[in-house]
Amino acid sequence: MSEPLRYGLIGTGMMGLEHQRNLNAISDAVVVAAADPSAESLQWSQFTAEGRDLATFEDYRELLRADLCDVYVISSPNFTHRAVLDDVMATGRAILVEKPLCTTVADAAAIRDAAADYPGVFWVGLEYRYMPPVHRAIEIAQSGELGTLAMVAIREHRHPFLVKVGNWNRFNENTGGTLVEKCCHFFDLMRHIAQSTPVAVTAMGAHSVNHLDELYDGRVPDILDNAFVVVEFDNGVRASLDLCMFAEGTAHNEELSIVGDRGKVEAFLPSGLLRRGQRSGWTTGVEESIVTDDRVLVEGFHHGASFLEHLDLIAAVRAGTPALVTADDGFWSVVMGAAAHRAIDERRVVLVEELL
Repeated sequence: MSEPLRYGLIGTGMMGLEHQRNLNAISDAVVVAAADPSAESLQWSQFTAEGRDLATFEDYRELLRADLCDVYVISSPNFTHRAVLDDVMATGRAILVEKPLCTTVADAAAIRDAAADYPGVFWVGLEYRYMPPVHRAIEIAQSGELGTLAMVAIREHRHPFLVKVGNWNRFNENTGGTLVEKCCHFFDLMRHIAQSTPVAVTAMGAHSVNHLDELYDGRVPDILDNAFVVVEFDNGVRASLDLCMFAEGTAHNEELSIVGDRGKVEAFLPSGLLRRGQRSGWTTGVEESIVTDDRVLVEGFHHGASFLEHLDLIAAVRAGTPALVTADDGFWSVVMGAAAHRAIDERRVVLVEELL
């Protein structure tokens, strides 16, 4: 048997450690190196290594020069992605870059173009596709069971942004804005389900509750904490997002609804509930089930999605096949988020072609 793939972590904050915990449970992977300018974050990665040998570096470029790894996971702050990717792509090794791909459309376009002929696997961490009930709902929608798709609705009602090192995620200039930083996941789901290109976006949103009492160098955070977004696709599918980040008092943090001309499917998290029905059945024809995936050994922060994502990434690296979640997917999710922010700022419908 071949040796396990050697992973290097660039960024060992919350998501870096999430990846490390998942990889620790996969026999065909071993985390051998980590880089982060925060000494505390590196200490946490040493602890998370669970006794395995781990080379640590303050500067990720030192990690690259050491040439220890087959796969690099980039989970550094959003605003660093473009520069880090430029350096990591020079190695030709497999890459998993956390969402968002970049914080601006221009940078995301540059990376997408560079990835088009990249020799290694280039994977974007839009892992919500892998959440078991969401994945099953998408399978049902794309099987034709629902007929011709017409509407997709996503609701996320959750807690505020988490604490990050230096609270870098409190400002749009660092994150790309809430609708890029957080909601690129949902825009990716919309596009993946619709199997179409977004053409127009409209939105309303505000910074209403969270972080208003915080100051950083005299500045109050400017990230949105609630929004409604509607996206139109060129095949006629319409999709909506209902986001509230001060809604801890809720049973389901995420809800997905997909409706066609013959039926409807819904997925709910964290319960894992899947609900499906045909139009002819009215309420009596609705079936409910709890969807899980027996392959998941680590639930983590994303209901096992990160674990399943790594299984597919490893399979792609071993087989020399393309990523299933590509730089193009990452690009479009940033475009849609940026268009939503522009729609809010300018109080109008934004044509996606304006950003391209």
